[in-house]
Amino acid sequence: MHGTLSPVDFATLEGWRSHDPEAAREAFRRSSREILEHGAGFRRPVRFGGSPSSWRSACLAAFAAGDARSYFERLFRAYQVHDPERPEGLFTGYYEPEVEGSRTRTEIFHVPVYRRPPDLLNFDDRAAEETGLAYGRLVGGKPEPYLTRCDIEEGALAGQGLEIVWLRDWADAFFIHIQGSGRVRLAEGGVLRLSYAAKSGHPYTGIGAILVQRGVLPEDAISMQAIRRWMKAHPREARKLMWENKSFVFFREAALEDRALGALGAQHVQLMPRRSLAVDRALWMFGMPVWLDTLAPSGQGNRMAPFRQLLVAQDTGSAIKGLARGDVYWGFGDQAAHIAGPMKSAGRMTVFLPVAVAGELGLPT
Repeated sequence: MHGTLSPVDFATLEGWRSHDPEAAREAFRRSSREILEHGAGFRRPVRFGGSPSSWRSACLAAFAAGDARSYFERLFRAYQVHDPERPEGLFTGYYEPEVEGSRTRTEIFHVPVYRRPPDLLNFDDRAAEETGLAYGRLVGGKPEPYLTRCDIEEGALAGQGLEIVWLRDWADAFFIHIQGSGRVRLAEGGVLRLSYAAKSGHPYTGIGAILVQRGVLPEDAISMQAIRRWMKAHPREARKLMWENKSFVFFREAALEDRALGALGAQHVQLMPRRSLAVDRALWMFGMPVWLDTLAPSGQGNRMAPFRQLLVAQDTGSAIKGLARGDVYWGFGDQAAHIAGPMKSAGRMTVFLPVAVAGELGLPT
């Protein structure tokens, strides 16, 4: 463990002294409320998680007045993350797509977004070992994989009343699946917010990698925007390409407290643009502050520029695996999409652990 996390002084973090961590403390306050009231992240093993009691002091103190920088330096210890499998780190971006849709099916809006079906089960340990999957269904009392994306899009769930909303095209639905949330501007008026509810259990397959393997797009040109342009130019091939990703995501309609913030992350708190981070939940506890030193698209032409910010781990994702791996939430709409899509950067990740958590883990404090 000590080889994975090495203690560092806050003063040695490039950009820390000029950075204003107040917005990150506000994000941490939302995480703190969830930790103090529910602590859902503690319900499964987390390698560097600590116990609920070891988070309590830092969470309670987050609501007191005072300088945010002093708060973090006093109640946390900073540890640089060393990932032997990915020493350079990998940091990407995600966002909340905004698309048009309707609550009723029409000739224009014909692509369904589904809520979780009742026969989709969280497998127990025995069924998971038998199938190699965390989710699935029982067929004749026997655990089996759930329906594939192709099965569902070809109508396997039709007629069950599971549709939440109808979208214009399959690519809109696909990218809402990839991002795990979305905003739908309704033809009837208003905006419907979609939050992640469940996934089918099939492994996630990145279609960008498939396009590279097939020689359709060069690896250095892969981005969400490039993929969408290709899909628009090749709609028939695109439909079959999306089916290569058997994983399917189900949603729920969310009534969110703050319309200016994002959808609910996996911690069940609303995400804050540029301050919320998706991490590997098997390794890191939701609510953990994280200092990122990486590159992100910025300015004219989305040139890459230094991104040194304090964020809070409030979400996760199927593709977010590993120690030095993070996915920055950039917000919603086209502007956020243009930043999130091209972001794929190396960098350093430094985690801030409450003093009591570091002590429980046996780390030098």
